[in-house]
Amino acid sequence: MSSVYRPRRSVLAVPGSSRKMIDKAKGLPADEIFLDLEDAVAPLAKQEARGTIGDALAEDGWGEQIKVVRVNDWTTEWTYADVVEVVGRAGAHLDAILLPKVPDPSHVQALDLLLTQVEKANGLEVGRIGIEPQIENAIGLTNINAIATASPRVQTLVFGPADFMASINMRTLVVGEQPDGYDRGDAYHHILMTILMAARAHGVQAIDGPYLQIRDVEAFRRSAQRTAALGFDGKWVLHPTQIEAANDVFSPRQDDYDRAELILDAYEFHTSAAGGGRGAVMLGDEMIDEASRKMALVISAKGRAAGMKRTTEFVRPDAK
Repeated sequence: MSSVYRPRRSVLAVPGSSRKMIDKAKGLPADEIFLDLEDAVAPLAKQEARGTIGDALAEDGWGEQIKVVRVNDWTTEWTYADVVEVVGRAGAHLDAILLPKVPDPSHVQALDLLLTQVEKANGLEVGRIGIEPQIENAIGLTNINAIATASPRVQTLVFGPADFMASINMRTLVVGEQPDGYDRGDAYHHILMTILMAARAHGVQAIDGPYLQIRDVEAFRRSAQRTAALGFDGKWVLHPTQIEAANDVFSPRQDDYDRAELILDAYEFHTSAAGGGRGAVMLGDEMIDEASRKMALVISAKGRAAGMKRTTEFVRPDAK
């Protein structure tokens, strides 16, 4: 599991069969782009799409985006060829494989083993390509802790709402909205919190799935705000118009980022010999201690990864 935090505030889905859409995605400010070989590609087009994806990944023009490919799930006849061809052609340019419909750890372990063989066969660094398991049914949620720890390659846990809703017979056809009759609370809360707790317990990121009404950006923003408030790291976007909203919602607010940086500076100074070596100190009207530092580190890391700039500076008491 990677110890380097790379933001995944916006995760853009791009059909792997559309070279035009892939080329357009290269210049977009999404944190992660995944080229899809699963639901967005018809069965007859999957073989050609593998070549399209392999060629596109190996070409210039990409920015700092995390580059991912979603392969087909292990119950299909396509998974093996998806991995062998795409990684064989462009593994050096690929950051992770998104694995859909994961019901238990064996699916992650199978992909880990296959990736290792393909990496060795092509002279690639073994273990560098990550795995993003997608939780899309009740059995997957039940096994989520085992899935999260199935391989050191696991980087994220991803919620797949549409298939999940179908798997539990939820009475709605609108992905991301509350089912009719559920007039209090959030019908997805248990699912989302279970995914989030597993992600935090095992040091990986938690990513929310898509909001399908792509023209309603404000509704997308509301949906994103719900999972951002819980602590999710990001959300899928299906259209470029959703990227800015996702990046904004899943970035720290400026006031929170400034406060986090001040807490870190103040705590570092006051716990040092020059600052008196104290363990708990006041920052304005707030007492801060080691727990405060840990909370601030989370906000600071996300803000720095998002390229935020602080607007306040810590002034040492002895400098006043």
